[in-house]
Parts: sequence; C-alpha cells; structure tokens
Amino acid sequence: MSRKKKAPRRIFYPEAKYNSLILAKFINFVMYDGGKNTAEKIIYTALDQIKDKTKDDPIKVFNDAINNIRPNLEVRSRRVGGATYQVPVEVKTSRGQTLALRWLLEATRKRKNKTMSDKLFNELMDASQKKGSAIKKREDTHKMAESNKAFAHYRW
Repeated sequence: MSRKKKAPRRIFYPEAKYNSLILAKFINFVMYDGGKNTAEKIIYTALDQIKDKTKDDPIKVFNDAINNIRPNLEVRSRRVGGATYQVPVEVKTSRGQTLALRWLLEATRKRKNKTMSDKLFNELMDASQKKGSAIKKREDTHKMAESNKAFAHYRW
C-alpha cells in the first residue's frame, strides 16, 4: 500500500534590500508574466516614497498596513442536508497574511492614480491609517462572519 506523497513546501527567501520575507512574497504577488525586476522597482519606489513623505521606516509602515488588513474571521460554505450554510471560521496566520496581500494588491490595481507605484504608495498609507479599500474588504468579511454566527456550530 503506497502512501500519498506531499507536495514540496515553497521556500521564500527574504528580498535583498530590506531582508523581509513578507515583502519577498508581495513582490511575487505583484509580479506579472515573469517580470520580477519590474515588480521590485514598483514596490521599492513606493517604499521610497513612504520614506520621503513620512520620514518613517517603510517596512514598519508596510507591516502595519498588512496587520491592519489581515482578517481574523472568514466564512466557509458548508453543505448540511440540502442547504448550504456560510459558517464562520478563524483564519490561520499564513492564510490571513496571504489574504491581506491579495486584497492589498486588488485594491491597489483598482485605484485611479497614474503609476502603479503611486497607487501602491497611496493604498499602503491608507491601510496603515486603517482606511481604504483593502480595510473595507476586511470589514465586510468580518461583518459576514458576524451575521452568520448562528451557524458556527456547523464547524468542521
């Protein structure tokens, strides 16, 4: 009887400039069609803008923004009998981080500024001050989980 092999874990190395793992992951999120240098340029330009405008550590602002966006609860669909219920579940740390990065990028791309680095700068500043589209997405997710609290007993 053979055992099922697990997929190898993805290894993220910290990026070179700030030595941050989460920033390396975000660079990979921003990267489109293999253009990693372009993605790095966009992110580093936005972080340099943060450094110039706020005189604050850009990695601290970035981490604050991610922590503000990261959700604590989400809803998962659970089929019981013939009905499908939205069951609120707690979000694991790694999934919360991934959702935060995904929502940040989505909100950044929807902004109306000229360049991607300007969009990212503005979204990071908004998220670090607990406002903006990515924060609204988190609040909506929490509201959905809160309104479906009655189905919490259907957890896995």
